[in-house]
Amino acid sequence: MIEMETIMAEQIVKTEYSELMQKSYIDYSMSVITARALPDARDGLKPVQRRVLYAMDQLGLNYDKPHRKSARIVGDTMGKYHPHGDSSIYETLVVLEQDFKKGMALVDGHGNFGSIEGDGAAAMRYTEAKLKKFTQDVYLADLDKDVVDFIPNFDETEKEPEVLPVRVPNLLINGAEGIAVGMTTNIPTHNLGEVVDACCAYMDDENITTEGLMEYVIGPDFPTGGLVVNKSELPAIYESGTGKIKLRGKVVFEPAAKKSERDKLVITEIPYTMIGANIGKFLSDVIDLVETKKTSDIVDISNESSKEGIRIVLELKRNADVEKLKNMLYKKTKLEDTFGVNMLAIVDGKPETLGLKSIIKHHIDFQYQLATRKYNTLLARERDNKEIQEGLIKACDIIDLIIEILRGCKNRSQAKDCLVNGNVKDINFKSETSRKAASGLHFTERQASAILELRLYRLIGLEILELQKQYEQTLKKIAEYEKILGSRTAMKNVIKKDLQAIKKEYALPRKTVIEDAKAAVFEEEKVKEQEVVFIMDRFGYSKTIDIAAYERNMEAVHNENKYIFKCMNTDKIYIFTDNGNLHQIKVMDLPFTKFRDKGVPIDNVGNYDSSGENIVFLSAAGNITGCKLLFVTKQGMMKLVDTSEFEASKKTVAATKLADGDSIAAILKTDATVEVYSRFNYDGSMAEDEVIESSQNVVVRTENGVFLKFPLTEIPQKKKNAVGVRGIKLVKDDTVDDVYLIGNTEDVSTEYCGKTIDLGRMKLAHRDTKGTKVRV
Repeated sequence: MIEMETIMAEQIVKTEYSELMQKSYIDYSMSVITARALPDARDGLKPVQRRVLYAMDQLGLNYDKPHRKSARIVGDTMGKYHPHGDSSIYETLVVLEQDFKKGMALVDGHGNFGSIEGDGAAAMRYTEAKLKKFTQDVYLADLDKDVVDFIPNFDETEKEPEVLPVRVPNLLINGAEGIAVGMTTNIPTHNLGEVVDACCAYMDDENITTEGLMEYVIGPDFPTGGLVVNKSELPAIYESGTGKIKLRGKVVFEPAAKKSERDKLVITEIPYTMIGANIGKFLSDVIDLVETKKTSDIVDISNESSKEGIRIVLELKRNADVEKLKNMLYKKTKLEDTFGVNMLAIVDGKPETLGLKSIIKHHIDFQYQLATRKYNTLLARERDNKEIQEGLIKACDIIDLIIEILRGCKNRSQAKDCLVNGNVKDINFKSETSRKAASGLHFTERQASAILELRLYRLIGLEILELQKQYEQTLKKIAEYEKILGSRTAMKNVIKKDLQAIKKEYALPRKTVIEDAKAAVFEEEKVKEQEVVFIMDRFGYSKTIDIAAYERNMEAVHNENKYIFKCMNTDKIYIFTDNGNLHQIKVMDLPFTKFRDKGVPIDNVGNYDSSGENIVFLSAAGNITGCKLLFVTKQGMMKLVDTSEFEASKKTVAATKLADGDSIAAILKTDATVEVYSRFNYDGSMAEDEVIESSQNVVVRTENGVFLKFPLTEIPQKKKNAVGVRGIKLVKDDTVDDVYLIGNTEDVSTEYCGKTIDLGRMKLAHRDTKGTKVRV
């Protein structure tokens, strides 16, 4: 037992905990950065994208073959190369198919792959996919020519390419986005033709500047079109690799064709950042502008977008100020937005922020590596072909001797030995001349194998001529490949020729306009201040109505609603809840409607959540200015708080501090003229020189029917983050149920368990006493 303990003790390695955590976190971070979230600068692909495309290639999903179920593609990718969950793989496949997200879509989808408006794709069991011709020609070609290294997969049962032999700068063409640990990448898409021209310009002059490259790549080219309106800032962004691109949607004015129709503002292109749920957000924002009366120029809005493109129509009232409305849309909605550029990619295994020239440089260096490996492989193949062809040509010239050797041999190995080494032992010949000629043969191993596998039809005269022609072509290819490998200029010309061919076949016209536009200027009209009536029913539906409408329907208003008060339309609504929160809502955010129009749930306007908290006190801020609020909790804690404490810019703040398990029972507004003492003697009694007679008394009622009446002056004024003082001594399991504020001469009564209690005639006591229990 002692020996075992000794052995176990020797296996314990003591280390500093902080150092271990630091090392583990750094290892985890680098794993996420390099193996998950960021693209490689060479092929511009993240690992999951690379693996999806390679899995599709291995499945033979060529552009001219039928589509295959997405579930099969996801399954192969996850099982062989990317064991990180099917949802992320399928999401990658979907994005590779969406031409509104990618500059050049790489996957040909069949079925519901989502929409530009944010609709999700159908489940992977319903959709099908295959590779696009562009992907096969530009991303996956030459994989069989040993152009990239293959590495073991996660369980070392398969091989996968370290990078794909992508022939264009995918990092620019399709952009990239990803969130790693402590860093993100966000690269805009660009036009294929422009990027190819920039690559060719760089190869012609490697000292070209970023400004020189921008004569070809004038800026981003987003698949959604739109406008980039800060052209002058682009050189700095492309030089550093970071910055903000300002985007706008394209707005077209369509005048009414008939008198019965209206003028229209039509949004035909949207900023790239608006795709998805932000289209719905834009429509909602426009509706809010109309409902809050920030504009009266829009009478209707409709989304007529289809597969043909975006078309959001705003119908205008007659004589609408179109320019002013455009500026308002740019300032108040997502129709103008910014794209944060951060061109971060993996270079030599490490994350690096790249400018335009750096991205092109790394890509061209990669192209030279690919070309070198490709033409070395092709040269080796052609040299092998040359060797075999020379053997076959020589064999055709002495075909009679070779046939005689074959007929005289007992097995294949004997015949091969004769062809390679001239060994004629144990071979039967028709003559000594043939034996002597055979002993002089010295074919190579490869040539001998080809001769032994030669079919008789190859001895036809035309076939022999074809073999001679193939041999001449092989010699030409060898000379061509040697020239390319021996001269960087020749290799450059080959790469440029390939790039130009890709541009010619696949390049599309630019969609995004690059310009320097004037900043959108929109000054909101000052709201005309007026008094309104806030009303909210017992279901939480709230609105404001005109004073005249309130006075005409006063009886119905009070019968049908729980909260009613007058306020200014520029004011705020204060909502105090039982958990101690204060929620603020602008009166302008509530609909100003007719009395019978339905309001909106107050939950929808602010942060108040009716499912998790209850309203204790609700008022307009202006109606309690200069007052003090009396806070009373279920556990009997009390304090007075000046309403100036609640002035804040946040929509939700803490209105008070509560003890564990406590909640607010009541909040009451005290007389604005009342001043209460705020200084006490050490024994807790009032300081004589500070006592001011108050016109109000506090009556506390508990759940068990205990009443306590005492002067309001006995409750101190505190800050909002204070707990307060004890107002009543509660017996076990009893809580405060209600609180009343009454004047000294007021005749106020309440009912408790069917018995009427006259609060005015109740005996005046002191705070922090037990009170009197009402007998029922």
